Amino acid sequence: MKIKKVATEINQGTKLTLDLKTIGLIVAFTISLATTYFTLQAQIKQAMELPKPEVSEIEFDYKDKLVRSTIEQTQADVTSIKEDIKEIKESLNKMDERLYEISKN
Repeated sequence: MKIKKVATEINQGTKLTLDLKTIGLIVAFTISLATTYFTLQAQIKQAMELPKPEVSEIEFDYKDKLVRSTIEQTQADVTSIKEDIKEIKESLNKMDERLYEISKN
């Protein structure tokens, strides 16, 4: 059994055979790739020229009021929680004192 040696070097004498279908696919792929590239470039250029959206004064005022009211509500919640914690601590201290008195007797 003879093993055929395959040429591993590419030089002027190397023969490359492609059928018509493969050549057509290569050409179609190249054209498709180029078309996609130029379309994307045009869209990028167009997007760069579009005006930036402007925030109207009314919209800004509404957002500012919303943020301020949210902050005020959060502050009120924190104050309420602090008061609740203070009441709980006082109740625990009273319970502790009562337990101490009960355990003393």
